[in-house]
Amino acid sequence: MAILHVATLTPSKLELITSWLETQPWAGSGDLSVVGTYRFDDPEGEVGVEAFVVRRGELLLHIPLTYRAVPLEGGALVGTTEHSVLGTRWVYDGASDPVAVGCFARALRGEQAQAELEVWDGDTLVERRSSKLRLSLRAGRGGAAESDQVQIARVLGDPVDGAHQLVVTWDAGDAVVAALD
Repeated sequence: MAILHVATLTPSKLELITSWLETQPWAGSGDLSVVGTYRFDDPEGEVGVEAFVVRRGELLLHIPLTYRAVPLEGGALVGTTEHSVLGTRWVYDGASDPVAVGCFARALRGEQAQAELEVWDGDTLVERRSSKLRLSLRAGRGGAAESDQVQIARVLGDPVDGAHQLVVTWDAGDAVVAALD
């Protein structure tokens, strides 16, 4: 169960993503709009794992992020944000964070589902919310996965293939967001 706090983030997630995408050669250019997000639960309960599908110009991009209370050595830092409830959060590219990669690997093996969302205001549960994005598994090309090599898509629609594929679906479409070789 992913816990979302009624909180203010400075800078916002969208501001962090927008700034970070300016430094990524695969990210194209143009205005950014969020199609939706989905989350995974960290089995240890320490790291927030959230992935965004965003439209930027003609591209659909997949941006997995992690939120940490302390810096991650060796991780690709997207930036830091001040969370009005949790304090400083170090935000990382999920493809560089072993917690997020582990979540994708488990999801691709059918061992972890996307997280249900609960919104909390202090100690009060405000609502349970469904994600606009829904994840499902499908078989890719090839036989059974022989390794744990996770491929995480950046530009949706670019080839990402493996024995197992994680597909995100929303009202206007679907795309492979990760695959397991």
